[in-house]
Amino acid sequence: MRKGDTGADVRDLQQRLAALGHQVEKDGWFGDKTEAAVRAFQRGAGLVADGIAGPKTLLHLSGRADSRLLRQADIDAAAERLGVAVAAVMAVNEVESRGSGFLPDGRPVILFERHIMHRQLAAAGLDADGAAARYPNIVGVKRGGYMGGTAEHQRLGLAITIDRDCALQSASWGQFQVMGFHWQTCGFASPSAFVEAMRESEGRQLAAFIGFIEADQALHKALKARKWGDFARIYNGPDYKENAYDAKLAAAYARHAAALEPDEETVA
Repeated sequence: MRKGDTGADVRDLQQRLAALGHQVEKDGWFGDKTEAAVRAFQRGAGLVADGIAGPKTLLHLSGRADSRLLRQADIDAAAERLGVAVAAVMAVNEVESRGSGFLPDGRPVILFERHIMHRQLAAAGLDADGAAARYPNIVGVKRGGYMGGTAEHQRLGLAITIDRDCALQSASWGQFQVMGFHWQTCGFASPSAFVEAMRESEGRQLAAFIGFIEADQALHKALKARKWGDFARIYNGPDYKENAYDAKLAAAYARHAAALEPDEETVA
C-alpha cells in the first residue's frame, strides 16, 4: 500500500499504526498523514523508511522481525560509500528492486536467463548448442522461457545439472537482480561465494549492487548526478523507456528527498 490507495486494507493499516501511538486518520485513505506515520514506524523499526506499507512493514507491524531484511542503516551506509544522496539510493531501491530479495519460502528471488546460459556454456568451451537442443527452456540463443517465482529455481536446478558455475552465473539474484556473472566485479571470490551472499541477507544483496555500481564509472557518475535517463539506460538496457524507469526513478527520488530531514540527506 502506498500514497493514494484506499480501502479496508488501508483502514486496517491506519488502525494498527494508531494503536502504536502514531498520529493518523482512520478514514481508509492513504494520504500524507498515513505516509508520514508509515515512515515514522519504519524508522523506529530500522526498516527502509520509504513510506510504502509493503510485506516487510506489515510483517514488522505484526511483531515478526526478519534479520535478513534491508535496513535504513544499510541504505545510509551505501549512500555514504558511493558519495550520493540518500534519496537517490532509496529511489533505486524502490524502482529497480523487486520489493523483496527473498521468496516466501526463504530462497532469494532469481530470474534465470537461458540466453546467458548459452553464452556462458560456449565461453567455457562446452556444447551450448547441444544443450539448447535438449533443454530449450534452459539454454537458448534468445531470452525467454521465464516461469517466475519458485519455478525459476527449478529452472536453475536443471541448469546446474549441465554445469554449476555457468548456471549460477546465468541468473539475476536478489533485491537488485544483479547477474551472477558479475560475481568478480562485485568483489566475490567465486560464483558460489556470490550466491551464498545473496542467500544470506538483503544487506549482502545491496553490497553486491554497490560493487556493481562502483565498477562502472558511467553508471556511478549518472547516479551521483541523478541523471536518471542515463542511469536507467545503463542499468536496464536500451529499452528502459518502455517501463518508464527514468521517470519512476525521478519521481521516487523527489518523494524521498522531500521526506528526509536536511541532516539525513547526503549529497555528493
